[in-house]
Amino acid sequence: MSTTSMRNTTLGAVGLAVVGSLVLTGCKSGDEELPAQPAASSPAGTSPTAGASASPSTGGSAAPAGAPGTAKPGQVFKIGEAAEIPYDYGDFKGSRVALTVTAIEQGTPADLEGLKLGDKANGKVPYYIRYTVKNIGTTDMSYASVGHVRGLLGDGTEAQSLAVIGKFEKCKEESMPKGFANGQTQTSCAIALAPSAQVKVAGAEYWGNPYNAMSNSKGISWK
Repeated sequence: MSTTSMRNTTLGAVGLAVVGSLVLTGCKSGDEELPAQPAASSPAGTSPTAGASASPSTGGSAAPAGAPGTAKPGQVFKIGEAAEIPYDYGDFKGSRVALTVTAIEQGTPADLEGLKLGDKANGKVPYYIRYTVKNIGTTDMSYASVGHVRGLLGDGTEAQSLAVIGKFEKCKEESMPKGFANGQTQTSCAIALAPSAQVKVAGAEYWGNPYNAMSNSKGISWK
């Protein structure tokens, strides 16, 4: 949906940290995070599974998570709609971003060829969750990274995540560039795996701070 962290270390070290964190958190579906090494793969067509923006809806009577305008725990957005969230990590305390899942694109099993997944990839279909991060606060967010974005299957359970150590051209997880000030936008991507061709990744969820620290453990989602 990957984790949220500063990326002023080597890409390989960050990749290892991502894998370790997500393995420890686990998935409601019972699947584990699959670490992978990138390799060249042949182009494959993708098809979006969701469309344009619309008004959000909220689940239950969840209280706001922070300042007015902040997305509420459990709030559901349409694909293409921005959610305002605080970014209180390390040197970036007090920052705010607008997070938008722009598309969920289906890949092919062939995309996983060359990644050292072994039998763990058998039957699985990758989906690419593409999202943007806009700095709507007053702090410089140079080299920050917004992760904690994961896929949701059609029944609402979590899709298995795939962390790639290094670059994977089909789905690049990008940190913010130097001088990432108010009004600037960066694109990024997270990989989710459907267990078979008969099951779709139908939504995405952000479950980072402050939502992962709340007792109800509800993130915000896009469908």
